[in-house]
Amino acid sequence: MKDKYDDIDEYIADLRAEIEKSENCANHHYNLGVALLHKRDFVAAEESFLSAVRNSPRLAEAYVQLGGICLQRGDLDGCLRYNEEAAQCRAKFPVPWSNIGFVHLQRGEPEEAVKALKKALKWDPDFIQAMATMGAAYYMQGDYEASIQISREAIKREPGFGPAYNNLALAHFERGEFAQAVQFADQAAACGFEVRPEFLKDLEAHR
Repeated sequence: MKDKYDDIDEYIADLRAEIEKSENCANHHYNLGVALLHKRDFVAAEESFLSAVRNSPRLAEAYVQLGGICLQRGDLDGCLRYNEEAAQCRAKFPVPWSNIGFVHLQRGEPEEAVKALKKALKWDPDFIQAMATMGAAYYMQGDYEASIQISREAIKREPGFGPAYNNLALAHFERGEFAQAVQFADQAAACGFEVRPEFLKDLEAHR
C-alpha cells in the first residue's frame, strides 16, 4: 500500500485487496472500517469492525467504533455494551469511559454517568468532552456548583466549547442568576451549540 492517499476510494480498494491476501489482519479491517465511516457507509463499516475484533478480540478502538455506530442508529444498549467491552480490554482508555458516561446520562442515570466519567478524567484530566458530559451529569443531579466548576475548567482548556457554556447557562438559571444564564446561552449559540428552544423561551423573560 502507498504511504499517502488523496483518494479515499483508492485507499478502500487497496485495503480490500490487502484483506483478500491476509484475511486475519485486524488492523486492515479496522482501517477499512474507519475509511467506510468517512463514506458514511455504516453497514459496511460495522462489518469491518466486527471482523477486526474477531481477529483481535482486545482491539479496544474497534469496540469504541462499534459503539459509535450503535449510537448513530439510536441503540443505547449496544453503545453501552461495546464501550464496556472496550473498557475491559483497556481499563486506562478514557474514551469508552466517557462514552459509557454519556449513555448513562441519556438514560437518566446521572449517578452512574458520574462514576464512569470520573474514570475517563482520571486517565485524561484534559478530556474536554468528558468534562462537558460531567457538567451535564452534575446538573441533572442538582449539584449546580459542581456543574459550574467543571464547565469553567472545560472552557479554560477550550474557550470555544459550546456544550460547556450551555451547562453554565442551565446551572446559573437554576440558581436564579438569570443575567449569567442569558450570557452563557448566547455564548453557547455563538460557538455553534444548539441551545434547546424551550430553554431559550424561558430566557426571553430575563433579557
